[in-house]
Amino acid sequence: MIIYSNDVDGFKNDMFRGVLIDQLDRQVRETHHRASRNEIRAWENSLQYMNTVISNANVPGNSGIAIEYMIPSTAKRIDFIISGYDESDKANVVIVELKQWDEVSYADGVNNLVETYVGGGFRMVAHPCYQAWSYAKLLTDFNESVQTDDIRLNPCAYLHNYLIEPENDPLLYEDFSNVLEKAPLFDKRGGPDLAKFISQFITKGDDCGVLYHIENGRIKPSKSLQDKIASMISGNREFTMIDDQKVVFERCISMAEKSGNDGKKRVFIVEGGPGTGKTVVAINLLAELTRRGMVAQYITKNSAPRNVYKAKLKGTMKVSSIDNLFRGPDSFYSYDENVLDIAIVDEAHRLRAKSGMFANKGENQIKEIIKASKCSIFFVDDRQKVTFYDIGDVDEIVLQANNLNAIILKDNLLSQFRCNGSDGYLAWIDDLLQIRETANKYFDIDYDFDVVKTPQELYDWVLAKNFNNKARILAGYCWEWPKAERNNVDFYDIEIPEHNFGISWNLNEGIWAISPESVNEAGCIHTSQGLEFDYVGVIIGPDMYFEDDVIKTDINGRAKSDQSLRGAKKLYETDSESAKKRVDEIIRNTYRALLTRGMKGCRVFCTDKNLAEYIKQRRHDKRIMYRYEEAVAEPLMKVAERKRDEN
Repeated sequence: MIIYSNDVDGFKNDMFRGVLIDQLDRQVRETHHRASRNEIRAWENSLQYMNTVISNANVPGNSGIAIEYMIPSTAKRIDFIISGYDESDKANVVIVELKQWDEVSYADGVNNLVETYVGGGFRMVAHPCYQAWSYAKLLTDFNESVQTDDIRLNPCAYLHNYLIEPENDPLLYEDFSNVLEKAPLFDKRGGPDLAKFISQFITKGDDCGVLYHIENGRIKPSKSLQDKIASMISGNREFTMIDDQKVVFERCISMAEKSGNDGKKRVFIVEGGPGTGKTVVAINLLAELTRRGMVAQYITKNSAPRNVYKAKLKGTMKVSSIDNLFRGPDSFYSYDENVLDIAIVDEAHRLRAKSGMFANKGENQIKEIIKASKCSIFFVDDRQKVTFYDIGDVDEIVLQANNLNAIILKDNLLSQFRCNGSDGYLAWIDDLLQIRETANKYFDIDYDFDVVKTPQELYDWVLAKNFNNKARILAGYCWEWPKAERNNVDFYDIEIPEHNFGISWNLNEGIWAISPESVNEAGCIHTSQGLEFDYVGVIIGPDMYFEDDVIKTDINGRAKSDQSLRGAKKLYETDSESAKKRVDEIIRNTYRALLTRGMKGCRVFCTDKNLAEYIKQRRHDKRIMYRYEEAVAEPLMKVAERKRDEN
């Protein structure tokens, strides 16, 4: 969708009459998005600069201009486009990424990212030239008109408030040489050079015809993209399907093929516990449906699984096209209806009602995903909801699907590939943590599990098991993450003074799970859920303890910076029973997830000695039985009183 389009003469006239900004604002409102004051200021500033550049570029008056082109199947918008023909009568488009930055710093070690002041603070963002180039790549990979009509895309970035330092500018570092070749950068003194750049490609007008072809081009993955992802999956043992995985895969393919033919939406709900192969099926579906020419996206709430599986698919290749197939759920509120053929939602239990950094956008991510796609597939485990805002259980998916008159199918993944193939271990963990009573009271299981006395013993065991980079330390989110100390090598986030032990939280959020250095750092639920390792060492923090033969949970044992229990204190004031139940469920589910990340083995260290003794006895002594009851989190006031008594 193009928010504003006109020819060059019309654009100049709208600027001269002072009506362009009002037109943009009005058009944006029609897309159910209200332009912020900052966005309007950006238009006012940047478009004045572009008007000057266009006027000096000798671009024909009947060349096309598009402002705020919303790329289908994404929430991305291209700031400014000029279209026309070159001297050889080849169709050309110049893509201009506009930035109002006046200060930039280098994001050390993070690929294609820089740091600048946006959204009220300094944040890591994409290099503007990478951004412009990635938009061109998106159009090349998914717009059939660009593919078949041989429309040449020429991206660039224009930072009209920024002055480049020729000797040592962070935007020109060697790391960015590749993307700077593909999309040149123009600073505040670069207006004349940008005008020359545009003039290379636009010498004849097109009466906006090229823009029309792009706007109305069918969204379809290119043949090269289809072949690329298919070849990456082929022969990769990690993505081999067996047994019921293959059955679910074929049922999903059959449903996807029917979607769109009769105008009816379809929703497939696949339930499966840890290690049942949900992600294996999801990635295979992404590859196969893309190979068949469908617009498919793999969607997860956590960025860690997305980044890891993107990296595994790419291998050593730099295939940026793969990035466009992976999405978080936060932008679907802005998608057009049925813009996707297939939405593949992994870890669907982590979906939320509201989207955005401040949870103030959209209304229900499940509804928004179903609406945006002809067919949606949800892989879900109701027992893996680990924050106050997780809403993605089976009942909610069914409710939203029914509200949109979708055809609903269901299936289950039962084969167990985690925890040495043992369903018994999962049942034992559920009974151990008193999540549900099972028949697995005793540890009569072929799985390498035990309790250690010290965190150093846990760390040493993980190091010894890390011979193939598949062992990690995980911890409950009970320790703060002070970002100010990130570059201090002597600082440890997790400190257990009584054992003279310290370790830091993971520094590399993106691919911590597969980075070789990460064995010396601890991961949490947010960087490990949806992933698996051979061996895990788990630190159970002070948010869980053992008392009166019952495991209890303590909200005050969680770090204040953890957002998982945000909203709990407010709910305690209005409905303490519901708050206790939800907090307790989240804490138990969190440790259930951490304790089931290892396929071959797990060691546990508990900060609470009684809990350590309880788990150890449940592991080794078959004669000891503990009473099972529905234990709930202590109210905040009671926790405070207990701690005062202890002191």
